[in-house]
Amino acid sequence: MKNTKIITILSLALAAASCDDFGFLAPLPDPGALCWRIETDSSTKGLSDIPDTNDFILTVKDASGKILYHGLYGDSPSALEVQPGSYTVKAMSSEFVSPAFGTPQYGDEQVIVVPEGKQVSVRLICTLRNCGVTLRISPDFLTSYPDGVLFLKQGSTRLMHAYTEKRIAYFFPGEFQLTMHNQGKDQTLLTRSLTARDILAIKISAPSKTSGSVGVAVDTTGNWIYENYTIGGDNGEGNNGLDTSSAISVGDAGRHIGENGVWLYGYIVGGDLTANGKSVKTSGITKSTHLAMASRSSVTEKASCVAVELPSGKVREALNLVDHPELIGTRIYVKGNIVEAYFGTTGLKGTSDFSRP
Repeated sequence: MKNTKIITILSLALAAASCDDFGFLAPLPDPGALCWRIETDSSTKGLSDIPDTNDFILTVKDASGKILYHGLYGDSPSALEVQPGSYTVKAMSSEFVSPAFGTPQYGDEQVIVVPEGKQVSVRLICTLRNCGVTLRISPDFLTSYPDGVLFLKQGSTRLMHAYTEKRIAYFFPGEFQLTMHNQGKDQTLLTRSLTARDILAIKISAPSKTSGSVGVAVDTTGNWIYENYTIGGDNGEGNNGLDTSSAISVGDAGRHIGENGVWLYGYIVGGDLTANGKSVKTSGITKSTHLAMASRSSVTEKASCVAVELPSGKVREALNLVDHPELIGTRIYVKGNIVEAYFGTTGLKGTSDFSRP
């Protein structure tokens, strides 16, 4: 009986000591909160297969890699109560494991730090993470190559592109090939390299007297790239020594300000620019010292153009719109130095060479 009392007293003493020790521990920090919002990049409005953001897969992880939420964005809670620390928030429209038609992948991933007792909101801007290719096959190709079959190839994956196929074929960023199988033989027609968000639209034609050139333009709704390819034509590869793969479009000129000796391609849309004017003059040009280029021949807004200086000599003689008004609407390559401002818009100064496809 005495032993039992001693054990009981010892147990109570240990419990009391434990409570006293616990009182010296630092208090737990106040939890914070993490919430999120998904948006798709507005530049993707030119695509018809943008998925519903409610169907995006959302994943939230803590710094140790523990998953706090994984599921549909539409089913996710409005906020998560979390301890102070860093968290990774990731949203993907779908898994993309192999090139395929109609499989765009949009996504974004951010690392966020949640302070003690604070609520942090994450804005995920989901852009296109893969790239796409679509073919537009002209009737003259079908006439010239009735047995020809076109394939889009990346790595070991090869997609047959039917003549009636309207969907975009999506690939990983990098190189892909367009090949043709005809009369038992395979022929590589072209190899191109694309980055994320690029959509390349290629018009396929058969040889003719009026074809045989490459045209590229970037649509203002996104990274749409348009190209004409003529089977059997020179396709610009022998364009007076011009390497078309090194040329940049008028639409991308703003990203290369300060670079010298750059080849720029686009369409001549007019001239007679003024520093304060908002539009390009398209007829009755009176100044031979410059012209305006744009990504598309129909553009007349100066802010969407590059002002191209025409120094005296062969460049001015060949390209000035006073003597050559017929050049308006034609595609051209020019070489010079990209500057931030010329006549109130991005400019190409010191133009030293040109090539007309």
